[in-house]
Amino acid sequence: MQDARANQKDAYQLILEAIDSHIYKPGDRLVESELAERFGVSRTPIREALQRLETQSLLTRDGRSLIVASLDHSQLSELYVVRGELEGLAARLAARHATPEEIKVLRDMMEADKALIDDPVALSRANKRFHKQIHLASHNRFLVQQLDLVHRSMALLATTSIAAEGRGDQTLEEHEAIVAAIEVGDGEAAYNALRDHISQAYVTRLKLDAQAVEAAE
Repeated sequence: MQDARANQKDAYQLILEAIDSHIYKPGDRLVESELAERFGVSRTPIREALQRLETQSLLTRDGRSLIVASLDHSQLSELYVVRGELEGLAARLAARHATPEEIKVLRDMMEADKALIDDPVALSRANKRFHKQIHLASHNRFLVQQLDLVHRSMALLATTSIAAEGRGDQTLEEHEAIVAAIEVGDGEAAYNALRDHISQAYVTRLKLDAQAVEAAE
């Protein structure tokens, strides 16, 4: 029984990571047999993982097939509203509770990220790690759980807003403002800085989506 639970967890994580890294993109069909072969896992845990992902709305039905879900304009707006509030709260709590060691980790992350400015994919991964570190620095397990759910849904976005021209530099500047506020224990400034950061990312994404629609016409 323990091995079965471990396999189920592995299958779930493997598929989730594949969606998050855009190996499987919105609209892609997921087939049990193909996933089992790709990941070297039996079909039973794959089936259970797919059911779990469908329950979490990361997969949806297209007839009898399961496909990676996509977010419409309204869902995207709702997601960013919730993300902005929860991320802002995490920053506010981090300003109160972050240890000197946790702040140093954030500083080290920002320094390392400067070398990734010309690699949007790597910078996007680093950005996720940076945000996760702030979540953990909030020292609120229930908030971290909710933010994990939000970031799972972010995996349904086919591209990263950091890929937009100039967004990488802007992202690092916004990260600096967030950490500076956390460092001095200013919860309100940290909340506002992170909210503004999410708002700018949303504006960039809306522009990218508009450009994609225009290019398709």
